[in-house]
Amino acid sequence: MTLAESIMKRASELPEGTPVVAREFLHLGSRAAIDQALSRLTRRNRLLRVERGVYVRPVETRFGVRPPSVSKAVEALAFLKGEKLAPHGAASANALGLTTQIPVRTVYLTSGRSRRLRLGAQELELRHVPSWQLALAHRPAGQVIRALAWLGPEEGPTRLPSLGRALSPSDLQELASMRGQIPSWMADQVSVFLHGGERLTKIKVSGGL
Repeated sequence: MTLAESIMKRASELPEGTPVVAREFLHLGSRAAIDQALSRLTRRNRLLRVERGVYVRPVETRFGVRPPSVSKAVEALAFLKGEKLAPHGAASANALGLTTQIPVRTVYLTSGRSRRLRLGAQELELRHVPSWQLALAHRPAGQVIRALAWLGPEEGPTRLPSLGRALSPSDLQELASMRGQIPSWMADQVSVFLHGGERLTKIKVSGGL
């Protein structure tokens, strides 16, 4: 079995979007030989180069070949690099119904360095942000924080009331618990929102109101 065939055999065993990196194959040959094999596989479209030294296997379907899922690929890459990851504030605001604007470009927030990635013809951006923007990555309370960061201090207060009953009591508790970690202008907006929630008279939110 050639080096390229060994690489593809391993890649075919990995879940969709899992990164293929040269260091996994150092037991098969020199780094230069592995890099050459990965480059050849990329030119033949058997692998997609995401960033320097990182590749993914295209997904074969009955409709043809496609790049792996963006979310699966970036989450697997973040795990590989030991980074925290969260959706961008514009995507969070859209998911919460705070805006109808659909992000033109796919952007994720990361604890790692800012950089651009490519999945086939699609370009993605990973944008470094402070740790508070990455908290509660897949929770509604975290979406609220990232949405407010994107909306800014002027627009946030006009959009928050539209959340209405979209947040559960536990979501509200999580949101309240974040006030000590976020910028003061945002903490003030969150407190005003929490005080104005009619359900808050029925629940006990940590941190006091």
